[in-house]
Amino acid sequence: MSEEHTGHCLCGAVRFRTVGPLRDVIACHCSQCRRQTGHHYAATNVGDDRLTVEGGENVTWYRASDMASRGFCRTCGSALFWKGDGSDYTSIMAGAFDRPTGLKIGVHIFCADKGDYYEIDDGVPQFPQAR
Repeated sequence: MSEEHTGHCLCGAVRFRTVGPLRDVIACHCSQCRRQTGHHYAATNVGDDRLTVEGGENVTWYRASDMASRGFCRTCGSALFWKGDGSDYTSIMAGAFDRPTGLKIGVHIFCADKGDYYEIDDGVPQFPQAR
């Protein structure tokens, strides 16, 4: 039997389902992620062939850089997805999943850009930029 996870945005206009194991969460502390979420971006990812999105017409994609876009619910504003150009996977915000997720943070990236109002002291590996 395949492992299945479900989730949705705050208002429920966008729902998703993944099949198979999820990667450990990457916590990104870069300035873009902090500005989008108000803290840091915590996401797992899944192959596009293992992701089903219902309500995709309610997802707005924002071109955040010359290499990726960020998807959010156009109704409630929930940050949901990150998609690198040409990649065959989609990153999904860990907090959008229904519980239990079984997820854990595996690494912190862009720690040199983290907010000055918190410390990272969970013992998980930290990198000043990308790993």
